[in-house]
Amino acid sequence: MDVLWSPWRYRYIAGLERQDDGATTGCPFCRIPAEARDPENFVLYRGRHNFVILNIHPYINGHVMIVPYAHVATLAALPAEAGYEMFDLTRRLTEILAQEYRAMGCNVGMNLGQAAGAGIADHLHMHIMPRWFGDVNFITTIAETRVLPEDLPTTYARLCPYFDQFPLAGQSPA
Repeated sequence: MDVLWSPWRYRYIAGLERQDDGATTGCPFCRIPAEARDPENFVLYRGRHNFVILNIHPYINGHVMIVPYAHVATLAALPAEAGYEMFDLTRRLTEILAQEYRAMGCNVGMNLGQAAGAGIADHLHMHIMPRWFGDVNFITTIAETRVLPEDLPTTYARLCPYFDQFPLAGQSPA
């Protein structure tokens, strides 16, 4: 695989320093919901137990994540209410991506632990990515490089309006 230098990504990686006791400091998934900068952080929705955010390193256009507010690394440590809400949001996000992006399917999943490929292994999160038949382009096949034609502000603007239309189960529409 060829190497593409992305020094802009270092700011993200450098924010994951560890204390001597092994606890994560600077966890972006803890920092982001504490800030009042949802558009800049690409936070699409804040639920009771989870928030929805764009992946700032997307694999494909429309790549979103559901992140619990609780800083937990395993499913066993996730509070049940957060798990129920996460699955409800997952279901709703697949509907949103199908409607807005005309997705023919979705990849939904988690990388649990560093050995499984988790970039932020200490804070559980769910990935949802729209997919289409033939969505691999020539540069991915030949150069093992992804090309994403849509920038994050455009994706954010496209998805934001849907969250007024999809309240959580048990809530009435705004």
